[in-house]
This record gives sequence, structure tokens and C-alpha cells, in this order.
Amino acid sequence: MRLAAYLLSAATIAVATPALAQNNSPEPSSPATQTTSPTAAGAVTQDDTNQADIVVTAQGRAQALADVPVAVSAISAETLQNSGANDIRQLNQLAPSLLVSSTGSEANGSARIRGIGTVGDNPGLESSVAVFIDGVYRSRSGIGLTELGEIDRVEVLRGPQGTLGGRNSSAGLISIISKAPSFAGFSGGAEATYGNYDFYRVAGNLNLPLSETIAARVDGVYVKRDGFYHDYTNNTDVNDRNRYFVRGQLLFEPSSDISFRLIGDYTHRDEKCCAATYVDRSVNPAVGNLNDPVASVNAGLAAGNAGNNIVNVIRDLGQPLGLVNNAGYSREVSVSPGRSFAGITKDWGVSGQLDWTFGTTKLTSITAYRDYDSSQGSDTDYSRVDILYRAANGNSARRFRTFTQELRLNGSLFDEKLDWLVGGFFANEDLRVLDNLRFGTQYGRFATCRLISGSALAAFYSPTSAGCITAGGRGALSSAAGPFGAAGATIVGAIDTLDAINDKGSTRDVYNQNSRNWALFTHNIFHVTSTVDLTLGVRYTNERKRFDASFTNDNVGCVANQRALLPLLSNAGLAAVAGGIIGLSCQGNSTAELNGVTINSRRKEDKFTGTAILSWKPIDDLLLYGSYSRGYKAGGFNLDRSALKSPILPFSASGGAQALANALQFAPETVNAYEIGAKYATGPFSLSAAAFIQDFSNFQLNTFNGTVFLVQNINGCSSSLNGGDRDQSKFTGASNYNAAASTTGACPAGDVGYGVRSKGVELEASLVPARDFRVTMGLTLTDTGYRNQLVGTSAGAPLDQALRLLPGRNLSNSADIVATSSASWTPQIGGGYSALFYVDTRMTSDYNTGSDLFPQKAQDGYAIVNARIGLRTPDEKFSLEFWAQNLTNVDYAQVAFNSPFQEGAATAAFQDPQYPGGRQLFSQYLAEPRTYGATIRARF
Repeated sequence: MRLAAYLLSAATIAVATPALAQNNSPEPSSPATQTTSPTAAGAVTQDDTNQADIVVTAQGRAQALADVPVAVSAISAETLQNSGANDIRQLNQLAPSLLVSSTGSEANGSARIRGIGTVGDNPGLESSVAVFIDGVYRSRSGIGLTELGEIDRVEVLRGPQGTLGGRNSSAGLISIISKAPSFAGFSGGAEATYGNYDFYRVAGNLNLPLSETIAARVDGVYVKRDGFYHDYTNNTDVNDRNRYFVRGQLLFEPSSDISFRLIGDYTHRDEKCCAATYVDRSVNPAVGNLNDPVASVNAGLAAGNAGNNIVNVIRDLGQPLGLVNNAGYSREVSVSPGRSFAGITKDWGVSGQLDWTFGTTKLTSITAYRDYDSSQGSDTDYSRVDILYRAANGNSARRFRTFTQELRLNGSLFDEKLDWLVGGFFANEDLRVLDNLRFGTQYGRFATCRLISGSALAAFYSPTSAGCITAGGRGALSSAAGPFGAAGATIVGAIDTLDAINDKGSTRDVYNQNSRNWALFTHNIFHVTSTVDLTLGVRYTNERKRFDASFTNDNVGCVANQRALLPLLSNAGLAAVAGGIIGLSCQGNSTAELNGVTINSRRKEDKFTGTAILSWKPIDDLLLYGSYSRGYKAGGFNLDRSALKSPILPFSASGGAQALANALQFAPETVNAYEIGAKYATGPFSLSAAAFIQDFSNFQLNTFNGTVFLVQNINGCSSSLNGGDRDQSKFTGASNYNAAASTTGACPAGDVGYGVRSKGVELEASLVPARDFRVTMGLTLTDTGYRNQLVGTSAGAPLDQALRLLPGRNLSNSADIVATSSASWTPQIGGGYSALFYVDTRMTSDYNTGSDLFPQKAQDGYAIVNARIGLRTPDEKFSLEFWAQNLTNVDYAQVAFNSPFQEGAATAAFQDPQYPGGRQLFSQYLAEPRTYGATIRARF
């Protein structure tokens, strides 16, 4: 697999066709397009532009890309079109240090730069990689996973950001610049695409100069496609496309000194997303026999080590076994009858940008309001058994309402010895999350069968009987002479109560979070000599978040079993079974005790961040630089009731839910980043190189452990923990077993430091060796990993046991080697006609997709190839193109995860030290398969 990936990458960049060389200069941009993205990285106006001619605004003012001492990837409109990129996820093919993926919902899409990104499905965590569209901050990076209309350029800035304006970020920034209105005349374009999976895409644009000072533009896109998965139970596709997008713009330029751009857009999606399949040993050999049933549950524990009792349970309750232990990369998904992944997303907003130049000073103001509302149902256990679900009734949703205002002044002083920039940023964001997570109609029987099959009671296992207990077993267990003594009747009664917990849970939990932040920043370039520059930037950010939540829950079975079994927890012989029943009855703190309960909390923080860069041009074509940056990402709240406490004891034992509200908080993430780099650009060739080290403290990690989502701030310890951060108290047969594992691995507060280090080298090159021919190459070598001694807070508290594999290992979704390349040839073929031949590839080495780094979540290296061929009429008024994405139909997973609640027994006969997750089943969100089709375009 790894060898094939390297060969495919090499084959792509080896394409060469001799012709006459040329040196093309970029077309000049209008003032509006030059200033659209002051916080962004770069701009390209032609695909065969030389790097020395590319204009970027990475430092808040127009500069040649080769003169900017920061790590920048600038992607042109033509490159985006050739690659087939319609949302930010498809930028993976073009930027080697960037990875964008999505999981349980496209609203949860996550962008990573240099191996660093926000993990998981919790909207309470802000994005490590900020996304801006036309200079306007989008609340989470997943919001960029939608149609974008015609794009002028996309810009990726690597490393912490903040001193140039906008929202600060700890890992990097993606800026998407749409095509602006033009005064060049009435013009427009349209395109229609048809592809496999019955894919339709229709797009169009119209540019209208309304007067000498006002121009308008309208863009629209409609997309429809069948799903990549099929749900045979409900006879429907999943992961389909049914969306439309419209954007209208007005550009007002009353003089050469004043420009105002007004943008309004609306997106609507009515789609089903996102299904998952089981991971079997054909996909990942580390699965071993985890997906196999035991020969006989009733045979007892002695037979248990040949398989997994939880597979017997879900099979006996209706799960097709072949979709568990022989799933491969099949796109037939397991869904319970009547459950749906349907969802509606509405995203709209308006923004206005004013650029006003007076003398040598320029004022820029960007005012924006965004409203994003996304609801999504799900079969949350991803099996045919109805264990857990969210109804597609609008009560499983997230909504962001965000107002932002940015002001900047920049200019020059001292005979242009100083280029200065000062500004401020304000944002007010209201986030509302609705949750209706409920146990399914088969949960009670699933839970009791899980309990019985994995314990000493296995001889009584009977999935068709009440409580999953045979009639004979019921009598034996209820008897005072049975294994539970006088408590036998109480325990059997509690099992029956658990068996009756069906279609219970939340109906409409509401989480509200208001975030108000403001910042002051400055970014200044001192021209020390004609070849040496010193850049100094500082930002002060003040953040305040208010949180409240209200709960609705009808799971009275949890309350009943806590009341009945709590006295038994003090009995050493009965504590395990009593705790097991309570845990299954109250999973995720689903309890009627919370019905009608409200909680609230708030937090405040402020941080100084900044940057310092020293750059030198020893010759005109070469730039050398070194930099230091400090970045920051705000803390917040884990918007999940399961994080309030362990489900065993009632809330009343802790003084009520409000007393635990602060347990939902997590700390801000900070980074110290160091970088050295070089850029060389001359004629048709350019090369940039950067080496970096980034140390993250309080790294915000969100992990699903199979039952609940955990949010921890990962830090390192400079003193030895003696393996305490690897201890666990669940699997007695494992080498790292320690009965006191919950308390081991603490670190003195004075010894706590960074927990994650990202280091590596980046190379980007482009070459125009011949007329109409362009080759690009990118290579990122990274080592993004955790320190060897880890703790879970800045105070040195122990790491959660679910994260015991993290110390000393690479972060999830961080490959050691990523290489990208592209080749584009547009030869003239006579009569003004031209052809198009384009191919690009992304080669990725092995990495792990799970944030807990279980080996069953590992992904082998692979290479993805996109290709396009076409014919264009004179002046490209018409074109016909045939294209393919993922041309070689590579199967791989975006993310693998613990199948919810589907873990087998942890008793001696079932556990195996080779499986750090015990007898856990695993599921995966597959990446898109090969797609192909044809596109016809017209322009006038």
C-alpha cells in the first residue's frame, strides 16, 4: 500500500511535454479584490503565474508571494476548477499540510494543519484552523463543507494567527475569496455536470455593471446526487446531496479611494448524513477476532476467549452478522427500521466591507452577520439493533448566530521605513444546541443481554426471554440460596427494570452558549535596511462565555435502579453487578432526575499573543526568514450532559446538577511556534521551504470512548510519572493494570508544560517548463506527537484512562509524510481551440484516525488521484470536460471510532491484552468512492 502510494505520486509529477517557454504575468486585480481578505494568505490570478508575480496579503498589505516571510499556500481559481474542488474538504489534494475530514455530520467537519486540529463532534470546541469566507469568520470549520460558488482564490496560512485581524486561531487559517463584481462589462457563465451516482450540478453567474460606480454579481449552484451508502432496511440512500446556494453582491466605487462591497448569501441542504460501517479484520488486521461471535454464550466464560459476546448479542437481536465480520468496504449500512439520517441545513448571512484610502492611510471595515442552523437525525449506534437514536424532528440541531465587526488602519511612516497596521475585532456569537438522544426500542433487551452474556450468569443467557434470563435462571437468581443471596430478588427486579428501558431519554435538551470576545492588534514591518525586515505583531484578546442548559428526560428506570441498588454498592460481593446495572440504566447521565432541571456557568479569560519575524533578502530572488509566534484558542464548555459526572450515583449525591456545572469547562489552548524558511523565485521556477516546531499547552482533545465524549486539556510533565499515565484499572490481565489507576499519573503543578509538539519540514515548488504547461509539487514531513509523560489538566491531574495509549505517540490524522503534485497542460490545437490535460495526486503515509489511537483505527497509506481532460473553444467561450475524482477507487476511512455501547465483557475469559479497547467493536466513516462525469461550460 505504501509503495503504491509513492509510485502513484511519482507518476503524476513525472509528466512532461516540451514546448516553448514563456513568462506570464498576472492580470491586475481591482482594488476590491486586492483587499477582500486582509487576514488571508495569498492570491493567484492565473494557473501559470510565476511565484514572483503572485500578489498576497499575508501581512495585511499587498506583497509578492516570494517576499512574504510566512508559510503560505496560494491556490488559484483555475487549479480549484481543474481539481473539482467545490468545498474546503477537496483542498486536501492541493495543500499537503492541510487535511479536512468529516464524521457524524458535515457540520462537524474538522480542518487540520501540520497535524493539528479540533477533534470530534462537540460544537463547544472552537476550530484550531479558522475559516474565513470573503473576510468573514465562520464559527466552525465544518460550515465550509458546502458549495461556495465561483471562487477567485483560496489561501492557506500555516501556524498560529491573530495579529492581522479577525478571529485568532492556534493552528492556521483558510481564507476563501469569491469572485467579485467587475466593471469590465456585462458577462456571465453557466455550467452543467452529470456523473455517476446520478450526480447533477448546475451553476451559473451573472455580472452586471449598473453604472460607472456600481456593479452587481449573482452566483447560484444546485446539486443533487444519490448517496454513497445504501440502507436496505429502510430502502434509502445515505450520504446523498440535495442542496442549493445563491450569492448576490454589489460593488460601489465612487472614486479610486473608496470601495464598498456588499455580499449576501443563502445555502439550503436537505440531505441524509452520515452513515458508518463496521471495521473488520479485512480492513484492519488488528481487529482480530473481535467481530466474531463466541461459539456458545451459554457455555460460560471458559468458551469466551474465542470471540466476542457482544457480537452474539447484536446478532441475536437482528444484526446481520455478515455486515459485522465481513463488512470490508461495503457501502451497505446497518440501520434500524424507522431510523433516519435526514437533516436540514440553512446557512445565510450578509457582510459589508469598506476600503477607504486617505493620503497614505487606508481604513478597512468588515461588518457581518451569519445565521447557521443545522438539524440532523441519526441511528446513533450504527447497527440494525435499535440501541440509540436521534429523531430527525428538528430537535437534534445546532444553531450559530454570529455578529462580527473588524476595523483596521494601515499605512507607512518615516519615508516608508515602517509599514504599520492597527485594528480591533469584536464578535458576539449565540450558539444553541438541541439534543434528543434516546435509548432505542431494543435498548433494554440489548443492555440486559450484554450484562448476562459477559458475566458469570452467561449460562442463563436467553435473548428471547424477559431480562435476557432463562426461566430456570430467573428462579435460581431470585432465590435467597442463589449467588446473590438475600439481594437476589432485588437484583432480578433491577434487571427487569433495565429490560424495560426502551425509547427513553431526552426529548429536547437545550444548551445555550453566548461568546463575546474583542481584540486589539497591531502588525508592523520595520525595513531595517533595503534587504532586512523586522516584523513585530501583538494581539490582546478578551473572551467571555456564558452557558446554560435545560434538560428533558423520561428515563425513570435509571432513578428506580439507583434507588434500589445504591445500598448494594457497599457490599464487595455485589458492588460489581449493582454498578453494572446502574451504569447501563443511566448511560450518559440519561435520567429522569434531570427532567426540568436547568444549569448555568460562565467563564472569562484574556490572552496576549503575538509574532516576531526577521527576514533577509541576500539576493533579489531569495528570501530567508526566522519567526516566533504565540497563538491561542479559547476555552469553553463541553456541551454534553454525560460530562457532568459518572452515571452511578444520582445527582442529588453531589448537591444537584448545578453544583457540577463547572465540570463542563475546559481551558484555553496555547501554542509557541518557531519557524525558519526560505523562498526562491526566478522566472518560471519557484521553491519555498519551511521548518517548524510548535508546542501546544492545554491541547483540547475530544474523544468518544464508546459511551460518552471526553474533553481533556492535554499537557506534559517534566518529571517522571513512572508509567502512571499508561495505567488502567479495567482489564486485570493486561500488563498496565493498576487497581489505583484513577489516581496514578499525577504531576506536580510546577512541572506541567506543553503536551503536544508538532515539528517538521514543508516544501512547495512550481515550474512552468514550457508554454501552457505547469507542474506543482508539495511535500510535508511532520512528527506531530504527544510527550511521553502526559496529564489531563494544567494543574497536573491524571490523564483519563481512555487515553492511555497517547503518551509518546503521534496525534490522530497526522501522517508522517504527505506529498501532493499536479500537472496541467493546455496546448493550442489550432483555430483558437485548446485542450486540457490535468492530473493531481495526494499521497499520504500511514496514520491513526482515532483520537485514542487504538490500533483498530489505524489507516494504511494511500494515494488519491484526480484527473480531467477537455476541449475549449476560442476564448474559452465553451468547454467540454471529462473528469474523475479518486480515479483509482481507493478505499479508506476518514475516521474510525468505538461502536456506541457495543463492547464485550471485560472479564478474564473475554479480555485480551492485544486489544487495548477490550472486546470493543469499531465503526468507520468511509471516504468518497470514485466519481466521474462530464461538465460543459459556457461563458459570455
